[in-house]
Amino acid sequence: MLNLKEKLIEILVKSKSIPKEKLDSLIELQRKKNTSLRTLLLNEKIISEQELLSVLSEYLFLPSLHLGKYKFDPKIIALVPEQLCRRYTIIPLARMGNTLTVAVTDPLNIFVLDDLTTLTGCQVDIILSPEEEIKKAIDANYRKDDVDLQKFLDEMSEDSPKETDADFKEADLSAGLELTEVVRESQAPPIVKLVDLILIQALKQRSSDIHLEPEEECLRVRYRIDGNLQDALKLPKENQNAVLARLKIISNMNITESRLPQDGRFKVRLGPKEIDFRVSALPTTFGQKFVLRALDKSNLAIGLDKLGFSEQPLCLFKEAIAHPFGIILVTGPTGSGKSTTLYSILNRLNQPERNIITIEDPVEYELEGITQVHVRHEIGLDFASGLRSILRQSPDIIMVGEIRDSETADIAIKAALTGQLILSTLHTNDAVSSITRLMDMGIEPFLVASSLIMACAQRLCRMICSKCRQSVDASEKLMKEFGIKEKFPVYQAKGCDYCNHSGYYGRIAILEVLMIDDYIRQLIIKKGSLEEIREYAVKNKGMLTLRDDALTKVRQGLTTLDEALRITTEE
Repeated sequence: MLNLKEKLIEILVKSKSIPKEKLDSLIELQRKKNTSLRTLLLNEKIISEQELLSVLSEYLFLPSLHLGKYKFDPKIIALVPEQLCRRYTIIPLARMGNTLTVAVTDPLNIFVLDDLTTLTGCQVDIILSPEEEIKKAIDANYRKDDVDLQKFLDEMSEDSPKETDADFKEADLSAGLELTEVVRESQAPPIVKLVDLILIQALKQRSSDIHLEPEEECLRVRYRIDGNLQDALKLPKENQNAVLARLKIISNMNITESRLPQDGRFKVRLGPKEIDFRVSALPTTFGQKFVLRALDKSNLAIGLDKLGFSEQPLCLFKEAIAHPFGIILVTGPTGSGKSTTLYSILNRLNQPERNIITIEDPVEYELEGITQVHVRHEIGLDFASGLRSILRQSPDIIMVGEIRDSETADIAIKAALTGQLILSTLHTNDAVSSITRLMDMGIEPFLVASSLIMACAQRLCRMICSKCRQSVDASEKLMKEFGIKEKFPVYQAKGCDYCNHSGYYGRIAILEVLMIDDYIRQLIIKKGSLEEIREYAVKNKGMLTLRDDALTKVRQGLTTLDEALRITTEE
């Protein structure tokens, strides 16, 4: 059985297109350059693409087709993702029954057939077409907002006049920057389109944050996808002021202020979704750094049942929010999904007969039917003063964005004791630690014991890509780390186009839920140790720790042991 390279060599020798000696030298060159023989033949101009296609067509008995006047069916185009088409330089043409016909440039690449068969479930027939024609067809038939940003930047740089580094640095760092010129440039079509493309590409890649970071020679753009920052592109330094000014204008920020931090927000619509962007600007050495947090309201409407909680923690959550009064705390580090969980609870509790008020810094999601108050420290409206005012508004449910100080904690605890259901967050490592955090803020143990209904710790765990995951044997080291004695199937992902070769796609919540019962209340009043409370909760209440819940997700094939270990390292 000939391999692909040998097959191509055999065809070329049989066709007498290239002498055998010439091919031998090319194969040696190919080994050194570590590229495909087909690419090398074309790059070295040994044979034209049209000649190569003719030879392959004749000897492999494959038809060829010019795509210039071919009419593509959008329904057929939708069968194959654009990313896959660009990766292999292919495009779908037609479907008859269970057979999909695809135009390719390299008929010897078996990975194309394997991936297409797996993805579409169809038998794949191929025809030959020139590479340039396939690329033009991809550009014409897939969404125009998927334009390669780097290509767009290259076009911009060709059209725009060049500035010297000295000229730019002087303009960028001086207080007397000509704002009229910056505003005019920020409204120019290329800059508007560039900002739109950055936003659209971020949303299509499921980014939660966009970072625009000024550096000495460029404006660096990074996307946070599934919790990890990934480089997206680097914008030319000469476009920095215009791009950042454009963001300030659409975020309703003060364009004349560049020395102080600022906050703003704006909305965009992508298909049926309306996405809110919360914008933060921070002065740095080389200009203002912008971070845009994408807030998708549709994530809240799915409800608690579809957030990916395990069955036992979910049942305890529902039991806790059924209480008419008391305090429920969600703890965890920044970016652990606390806000999404709290907003999902508010959505569940949002009924016409209930008066729900929130005080937040800042308001992340705007919810219909709920009164939301934005903290404004500059005028004295902080969590404590805002919470006092809210209590005079006859609320049934209050959500406090975060309990940061003893005054806010004291008011929240007393409100919970006088008939309100309080939802809030704390920054602690686990559920049990939230009890001592409240006591450290000066709250008496009997008040904590009387008011606290539930405390839960939350993390976000990356989900393994369902398209490329494969079963593997867990390493002895990881099994020892988790205390696993019996082997069970675990998964790893090799990475594919669907997950952008990361091996992960999406995130799921890991929960540790501590329900407060009479015995735990006695332990709190007696100032029992955290170890006593945790041991009792695990043995007598069946509490799943963060690591236990992460291991449950591993057993369900939703994540990897490595990821479970990463997010529970503090245990």
